[in-house]
Amino acid sequence: MTPTITVYRNFPSTPNHTWSPFVNKLETRLRLSSLPYTTASGSLSHSPNSKIPYISYQPSPTSPPELLSDSTLITRRLISDNLLPDLNSSLSPAEKALDLSIRALVEDKLQFFNTREQWVDNYLPMREGVLGSGGAGLPWVMQWVIGGKIYRDIIRTLYGQGTGRYASREVAMLKEEVWESINALLLEGKTKTLARREGESGEPFWILGGEGPTEADCTVYGMIVGRLMCSTAAPETGTLVRSYPVVVDYARRIHAKYFSDYDLWKEEI
Repeated sequence: MTPTITVYRNFPSTPNHTWSPFVNKLETRLRLSSLPYTTASGSLSHSPNSKIPYISYQPSPTSPPELLSDSTLITRRLISDNLLPDLNSSLSPAEKALDLSIRALVEDKLQFFNTREQWVDNYLPMREGVLGSGGAGLPWVMQWVIGGKIYRDIIRTLYGQGTGRYASREVAMLKEEVWESINALLLEGKTKTLARREGESGEPFWILGGEGPTEADCTVYGMIVGRLMCSTAAPETGTLVRSYPVVVDYARRIHAKYFSDYDLWKEEI
C-alpha cells in the first residue's frame, strides 16, 4: 500500500522548485523512484530538528503520521522501509566514496558560500523571498524580527565555520572553483553516457556517467535548480551557473523528464 507523504518546503505549494537545495534534493529523490507525495508550506517550528525540508509520513492508514526531517535521514528511512531503492547499491567502494565526496562538496562547502551570498550579501531580497510574499507570507514586522535573528545567527555561524572570515573576492574565487569541478564532473558524465548510448537521445545523463542516477545526482540537481531559481537573492551564482552549458543542460534534461509539471527557471537574470 502506498504511504501518505507530505513534503513541507517552507515555501508556498506552487509548481516550481524552491530556493532550498535540500528541498529540491528530496523531491528529486522521490520522483526518481516515482514515489507519490504532496507539498505544503510548513514551518520550522514544527520540524523535528528545526530543519527544512521535513515530511509527514504515514506508512499505512492504520498507523499514525510521523514527522521526519533532514533530507538525508528521510531518504535513509524510506530506503529502510523499502519505499525507495538504494541508488548506490551497485557502486564499487571507490565509486561510493566519490559519490559521497561530491555530496560533501556541495552540501558541506558550497552551501556555506550560498548562505553568505543570500543572507549577508543580499539580505533584503532573501528575507522577502523566504519570509515575505515569496515564502512564509509573514507580516512585515515579523519579517523584520525573525529576519534579524536569522541574520545574526548566520553571521556567527559563518564566522565560526570560516566562510565569514573571507573577503568577498576570496569567496567568489572559492565558489567558482567548486562550480568548475561540478562542471568538469558533469562534462565527463555526459561524455561517458553519450558514448555508451551511441548518440544523443535527450534523456538525462548522470554525474558519475552510469546507467542511472546516484545519490550525488539528487544533491547536485537540487543545488543547480536552487541557484537557477534564486536569481534575486543570489545573482552572482545565478550568473555563474548559467555560464556552464553542460550544467544547465544536465538540469534541463532532468527537469523535462521528472519535473515537467514544474515551471522552468528564467533563461537569463
